Order: sequence, then structure tokens, then C-alpha cells
Amino acid sequence: MTYGEPDRAESGGSDARAAAKERARELRTLHRKQERRRRLVLQLSILGGALVVIGVVAVTLVTMNQSPARGPYNMASDGIKIGAELKAVRTPALQPSATPVASEPNPVDVIDIQVYVDYLCADCGTFTQNNVEQLRTWVESGAATIEIHPIAVLTTKSAGTQYSLRAANAAACVAEYSPDSFFDFNEALFLDQPEEGSEGLGDDELVARATKAGVTNTGKIKACIEKKRFAPWVQEATVRALNGPIPNADIPAITTTPTIIVDGKKFAYTKDFDPQELALFVTNVQGEQYTATPTPTPSATDTPAP
Repeated sequence: MTYGEPDRAESGGSDARAAAKERARELRTLHRKQERRRRLVLQLSILGGALVVIGVVAVTLVTMNQSPARGPYNMASDGIKIGAELKAVRTPALQPSATPVASEPNPVDVIDIQVYVDYLCADCGTFTQNNVEQLRTWVESGAATIEIHPIAVLTTKSAGTQYSLRAANAAACVAEYSPDSFFDFNEALFLDQPEEGSEGLGDDELVARATKAGVTNTGKIKACIEKKRFAPWVQEATVRALNGPIPNADIPAITTTPTIIVDGKKFAYTKDFDPQELALFVTNVQGEQYTATPTPTPSATDTPAP
């Protein structure tokens, strides 16, 4: 019999059409989701690009509004030169983007010593502690000058506190506001020196050491230390030291700290930093008149005729 066959065919066709419709609906839904996703990605990309542009503009505006940082007074050479009675040589501040001005050469009978130090450098501490009294005697008496260049090559070695940079900035603050206290403050930073990898001294401790070293203008020095006023200059001076040239010296650049230069000649020290070793080097460079004592022999003066 054939009575039920058309119904089965119609039923089968109806199921196929329903399945096709369902599949079409699913595809439309999928396409709509894909389109929404595509539009979202596009919008986020546009937004991200806009944020980048805004960020670049903001950085540009901030940079334009910032005044370039000058260096501290009395450090036009990127260092501070100290002479008889521990008095610092006064110089103008190094202006932004200016080239450091080499210090005036010493008279032939006065030793010229330059020292490049990082206040987190253990060898710098050993050199200073072992030689500071000898250097003090030479400089106080007028037999020598010492030009101290604080640099910051170990800024990343203090548990995130940037102690090397902050300490050099503190030294620059003292050079600006109390230059005749610089020799003592430099020594103070190497007493009970923080170890590499530690957090170093806090700003309040740097201020305390400056005060103990006898600085004047303590309030200004405190504000200078806390604001890190000369940190940009320290960074620039460090790059200049590492790239060279080094003024009044026969070496192209600084490759290690400490670097000690005597009358233009680099001192090849040993790890002991024996004061006699430095004295012998000075003798070889400057002459036998400094063997027994660094005090220069005054030149004879003619007696005026009656």
C-alpha cells in the first residue's frame, strides 16, 4: 500500500529544511560573534594607539616643561679641587649640555691628585681609609691638591635604593653649599661604608653624616639631598667619565673605581692600598723632595739691599 509514503517524504523534507534553518541560524550567530570580536579588537587597537600617542605627547610636554639640570657650583670639571687648608677651588656651575672645564694646572712643586670614586665601591673605601691621613697632610700643607670626582657606576647594586647615585648627589650638594667641608664629608661616606648589595644609607643618614662633617647651610643641603637635585648631573658626569676623555690625564676613560691619577699618570695600586705604595708613586712622579715629608720646601727669598 502507498497511503503513508507521501507523508513520510513530506516529514523527511520538513526535517531537512528545519536542520538547514538551524544550521543557518548557528552560522549567523557565529558570524555575528566573530564580527563583534573583530570590531572589539579593532577598537582596542585604535584605543591602544591613541594611548601611545597620548603618552608620547605627555612625555614630550613634560620634557619640554623641565629645565635642563645644571651641575653644582665648584665642580665645573665634574670634580671638586681641594687645596691648602682643605679649601675648595671655587668655580661656576657647569651649565646644561656644557663640556666640563679642566682645572687649572698646579705649580710645578704642587702634586696634582685626581680620584674617581663610587661611594658604594669597597675598594674606594679601602683606599680612602688607608690613605686619608696621608692625603690630608699633603693637601692641608699645600704640597698637593686633590680633585675628587664622585661617580655612580653601582647605582643598581643597592637593593633598589640607588644608593650610589644618592650618595654622589649628596656629595654634589655639599660641594654647592659647603665646599670647604667636602674633604671631611667624602671621608665620612667611607667610614662604616655600606656593603654592595645592601640598601645603603638613607637620606636622613646622609644628612647626619654631612652635619657631623661640619657642613654649613645644613638646611639647604638637607633639601638638596632629599630632592636629589643633582642626580641628573651625577648620571651625566658618570657617562662622561666612562666615555672620556679625562682632562689633565694620560688615560682615555675611567674603567674602574677607584681611579687615582697623579700628575696625569694613573696609579697602578695593589689591593692593599698601602699608603707607602702611593707615597712611592708620588715620589717617582714628582721627585725626591716628597720622599721624607710632603711639605714643600719654600724657595729662598733675596734680602733687600739696604
